[in-house]
Order: sequence, then C-alpha cells, then structure tokens
Amino acid sequence: MGSDPGFDRIDKISGFTGFLSELMTIDQLTEQVIGMAMEIHRVMGPGFNESIYHRSLEVELAAAGIPFESEVPINVFYKGKLVGKFEADMVITIGKRLLIELKSCEVIVKAHEVQVVNYLTATGIDDGLILNFGAPSLQFKHKNRLYRSRASSSEPLDLH
Repeated sequence: MGSDPGFDRIDKISGFTGFLSELMTIDQLTEQVIGMAMEIHRVMGPGFNESIYHRSLEVELAAAGIPFESEVPINVFYKGKLVGKFEADMVITIGKRLLIELKSCEVIVKAHEVQVVNYLTATGIDDGLILNFGAPSLQFKHKNRLYRSRASSSEPLDLH
C-alpha cells in the first residue's frame, strides 16, 4: 500500500489481544469503537471515500490493541448449498464479536440496517454497528441479530 511498512501488516488483521479488550462487555466495546469513529470524524471530517475511514479505523483499533479482521468474507447457504457471498467491512474478534459496516453517505437508511442484519444472520454474530462518516456529524446505529420487531399491527400474529 503506502510507504509505511507497518501499515500493510494491519491491512487484513490485527492479532494483538490487549488485556482490557478481553474484559470488555459488548456495550463497552461498542462505545469504544464509536469513540474511535468520532475521533476519526473530528480529525478527517466528512466527504472522504469509505476506504479512507476504513483504514483510519484499522489504525485506531490496532493502537488500542483490539483484535479485528478486515474485509471478512461471508458465505450464505440455503439447504446446505452456497447461494451467495458478501464481505463485511470489519469484525472485532474478541469475546463477543462485533461486526462493523462503514458508510460514507448522506444518511443511514433502512437498506443499510437490513444489510447488517443479513450479515449478522449469515455469520451468527449477535451484534453489528453501522458507522456513517459522510454526514456533518458521525452517525451510528447498533443492530442485533436476535432482535425481531413485531408486526405493525398491535394484535398478535396467529400462525395456525
């Protein structure tokens, strides 16, 4: 990539496991990642390509000793057959894993949320975080694989 030989090493994975990162709850980890993203947004501002923010978050995670993988392949199966492939931007790989999807657009929309929930379903990871660097202020949204919203009707569904 660039002229910094150490940068290529964090290009795909950071394997250092810091003691504190091992003890974090998923909420603490999510808050720490959001704090890193806010710092990146404060320094860089909006408007860069998503890959710039991606690399910046890799630098922050590596500096904090939080192990992660970048550009993680996700296979989707139907009845045991591979039917599709996706790529998650990042997955933090300690304890309870956290999938991170980065955006650089005007606003987080429902399609971004559905994308992350689909990634969570395909991977079995419970928690996902959407970070949008494209707006004047950092936007973020936490998603959980296990949460399913109720139907719009207030009546319970009768499935029989």
